Amino acid sequence: MEYLVHMEINIPESVSDETLQEIVLKERKYTQDLQKEGKWVHIWRVVGEYANYSIFDVENHDELRQILSNQPLYKWMKLKVTPLAYHPG
Repeated sequence: MEYLVHMEINIPESVSDETLQEIVLKERKYTQDLQKEGKWVHIWRVVGEYANYSIFDVENHDELRQILSNQPLYKWMKLKVTPLAYHPG
């Protein structure tokens, strides 16, 4: 199943730069691993925002939920998930 996911990240000012850098590195590796597996198919940045639109190709809702909730930045994310269906045109 394919999903369009809009992610907005809002990191509190109380998070130290050092902690943030560690989390961002973990996030990058996590994202790259999912891309190599073919689960995180596309990712586009939103200009001027700490946000992106991504396409995931996973088995079901539960797998997507697990992937999203395991992201190192998850606790600071606002997510909007849209299941996609094939368009015959």
